[in-house]
Amino acid sequence: MTESTKAAEPMQPTEPIAFPQDRTCPYHPPTGYAPLREEQPLSRVRLFDGRSVWLVSGQTAARTLLADPRLSSDRAKDGFPSTTDRLARARDKNIALIGVDDPRHNTQRRMLIPSFSVKRIAALRPRIQETVDRLLDAMVEQGPPAELVSAFALPVPSMVICALLGVPYADHEFFEEKSRRMLRGTAESAQAARDELDAYFYELIARKEREPDEGLLDELIHRQLATGAVDRDELVGLATVLLVAGHETTANMISLGVFTLLQHPERLAELRSGLQASGAAPDGGRPLMPAAVEELLRFLSIADGMMRVARADIEVEGATIRADDGVIFATSLINRDDTAYEEPEELDWHRPNRHHLAFGFGVHQCLGQNLARAELEIALASLFSRLPGLRLAVPAQEIPFKPGDTLQGMLELPVAW
Repeated sequence: MTESTKAAEPMQPTEPIAFPQDRTCPYHPPTGYAPLREEQPLSRVRLFDGRSVWLVSGQTAARTLLADPRLSSDRAKDGFPSTTDRLARARDKNIALIGVDDPRHNTQRRMLIPSFSVKRIAALRPRIQETVDRLLDAMVEQGPPAELVSAFALPVPSMVICALLGVPYADHEFFEEKSRRMLRGTAESAQAARDELDAYFYELIARKEREPDEGLLDELIHRQLATGAVDRDELVGLATVLLVAGHETTANMISLGVFTLLQHPERLAELRSGLQASGAAPDGGRPLMPAAVEELLRFLSIADGMMRVARADIEVEGATIRADDGVIFATSLINRDDTAYEEPEELDWHRPNRHHLAFGFGVHQCLGQNLARAELEIALASLFSRLPGLRLAVPAQEIPFKPGDTLQGMLELPVAW
């Protein structure tokens, strides 16, 4: 797991290869995906249940298809692909925002856009910085070593999304445990966790109706629920998606981003030098930290496997995707397409093309991307500035990371300084 790590030499498969697969290095795509890179931009893969679906690995094809309204995000539609038994058994469970199509998707998104605008997130930056500083103070006071996921990477976005939504952070152990089960548990455990989290939000919404507070959830209650623009079930669904996505994704990016930078010492030294110079790039160009965050988003591609189903026949890149065909977007391969990036295996924040698809593309592009960028920039800059001697506390190969059927990230990250 060094900067020179390369993907295995591609081999032509005799049948569709399995998807998803576990990574052998937490920041590189699975070596078993090598044949798919050779077959760009589209190929066929085999899911856990034996079903064959389309897999998109080329950036141009991905942008074309993700902008095509003939692809649906509705998991209840015939043919929608499921990459795990956990997801297959939850197909009849409506997922707000990310699992609905227009016009309902557009209505839900318009309700939320003001709370995630560039201006709104810029105003939130001081509060994010206060949260980060408080957590670093606690780490320094305790002294090394520390387990960075539980001490820093998870609490940063968890505290921030709670403050944004108006969800009591005192309940964080409850909803973090439910989120873990929803994303990584068995089908039965995931469904039970979803039901328990739904029940939590039904009760919280009822309490906020009686005792209004501040936060996005309160705004939705009194501007949307009270006027009939959304019903109670839909509001619970929106709250669940925002809470789970709002802390799980960024927590994984922080932990895996730190691990990756520590494994690329030359890049980290350059980043630290830039931080000492108040974030300025050595050549007077773009500040290093925002550029580093964009490159880490491309390089790590933690949400690897966006799913869609075709509602009609679609011709793309010489292939025909038939109605009801499942389509999966392999973000880790799309973001390393060598027709879009020079030396895509290298971590390089000076590359001219930063148009990655880590946040998706089209109408379903991640609503919280401005918040995620702000959290990552502040968390990483503060961590490496405050703890310039930060290092792994155990050999890299001993640190566990997550399997390929969920968001990619570190299960634990022991560090010292």
